[in-house]
Amino acid sequence: MFDFEVALVIATAVTGGVWLVDRLFFRSRRAAAGDGAEPVLVEYSRSFFPIIILVLLVRSFLFEPFRIPSSSMMPTLLVGDFIFVNKFVYGLRLPVIRRMIVEVDRPQRGDVVVFRLPSDPKTNYIKRVVGLPGDTIEYRDKRLSINGRPAALEVNGLYDHQERSGLHLGTEVLGEASHQILISPGRFGKEGTFQVPEGHYFLMGDNRDNSRDSRYDGVGFVPESNLVGKAVRIWMNWDWSNSGPEWGRIGDRIT
Repeated sequence: MFDFEVALVIATAVTGGVWLVDRLFFRSRRAAAGDGAEPVLVEYSRSFFPIIILVLLVRSFLFEPFRIPSSSMMPTLLVGDFIFVNKFVYGLRLPVIRRMIVEVDRPQRGDVVVFRLPSDPKTNYIKRVVGLPGDTIEYRDKRLSINGRPAALEVNGLYDHQERSGLHLGTEVLGEASHQILISPGRFGKEGTFQVPEGHYFLMGDNRDNSRDSRYDGVGFVPESNLVGKAVRIWMNWDWSNSGPEWGRIGDRIT
């Protein structure tokens, strides 16, 4: 699978290296020989290096765009949503090697986060933080309990969106924050009790009965080092299977 971050690092190193070597060793020689023309490779490297390194810095340390490919986070996020992910809110990591260099904050229960799938780190998932390190999470009969206390849940009626039918819309409270979830009366997701290890998080999709998340093998508990950042805004929605974008979602805050 193509790794855009690795490609950016390589492009930055190559263009910056070519520009630096020319400036240190060859530029003065050309000037002394009366030849001021830059080689094409040097000209392109000098032109593209500032742009590439700016993209790398913004993408690695500030914000990165992602597209939502599935319905596992409905109703919070829809298929075709394009979102911005805040990458510095949990700390700054070096690109590619992902070593933490500045620790800023820890994920809070209820945050919507993008993370690298533990079983396949080249694949990004997006889910909601339900369990913090050391928590005991129980999910039974479509109800969530954290450390023995049921999370407040109010079912608000049927969910009406495009071709989705028969789903119930609920409002769930995690800590001090509330969010909406989907419940499918005729479908049951995996149930059980889960003890979250230290340094890991338990993540679930808001579309509770249609989400591959920490309840399932291949995802499981997510190490802190696999967290990419916190989803903060929708900047576009365009589901190509439908007629066009949903303009009303642009700029929506993700909660």
